[in-house]
Amino acid sequence: MGFDSDKHHLVKSDDGSFTAYSSEFDEHYHSTRDGALHESLYKHVIPAFEHHKEKDEVTILDICFGLGFNTLATLHYMRKNSIRKKVRIFSPEFDAELIASLRSFTYPEIFRPFLPIIEALSTKNVYEDEQLYIELYIGDAREFLRTTTERFDIVYQDAFSPAVNPVLWTKEYFSDIARLIKEDGILTTYSMALKTRLALYENGFNIYINRGEGYRDATLASKTELSGYEAVDMAHKIACNPDVEPLHDHEILSKS
Repeated sequence: MGFDSDKHHLVKSDDGSFTAYSSEFDEHYHSTRDGALHESLYKHVIPAFEHHKEKDEVTILDICFGLGFNTLATLHYMRKNSIRKKVRIFSPEFDAELIASLRSFTYPEIFRPFLPIIEALSTKNVYEDEQLYIELYIGDAREFLRTTTERFDIVYQDAFSPAVNPVLWTKEYFSDIARLIKEDGILTTYSMALKTRLALYENGFNIYINRGEGYRDATLASKTELSGYEAVDMAHKIACNPDVEPLHDHEILSKS
């Protein structure tokens, strides 16, 4: 089975790595400007692992698995930097056909050592060795959050955008995230939207800017204070934008 279908097809991003376009959501899986690999590393993996560099084991929630770049970039970063900590990754993904097609996706050459992991995930939805445990939940991410008993050190918040997939960006959604993330946990996301930041802030998160050379600004959030990042003055943002509110579940339900 090839990767391209009526639901998604390969697209080359600006860093040379391939991403895909989803016809269902009318969006690419990654920023074609930042590049699929570059975005995963710099907006998610590097800040998350820098934050938890002293931990011997981390548990990661990867929302949503998609093409698997955040998980694979995590494995690449660990391999490149000889990181030996144990890592457990749990990732909901509603599109079972997409997961089955990943064996035919054109991944960057640096992901070649991990293709057997993709093979296992695309056929059995689970992979395990002495250092890694990766499990896919095929179904509704919100249902996974309601039923899981895991607690997370890292949350890669990388769903399709609030404009097309608002159910994974509401205040109620982030309430579940706040319940499941550890007190010293970190959430990473590409979204800079005030509505997203408000939804996090109103659930007890501090908000920071992830800024660096070669990629557009992104957002970090944590219940504890983060060092080395510019804090967002949310009180000032709210004062300047009094009519802006976070997305709510009831708004989405009323439109469906």
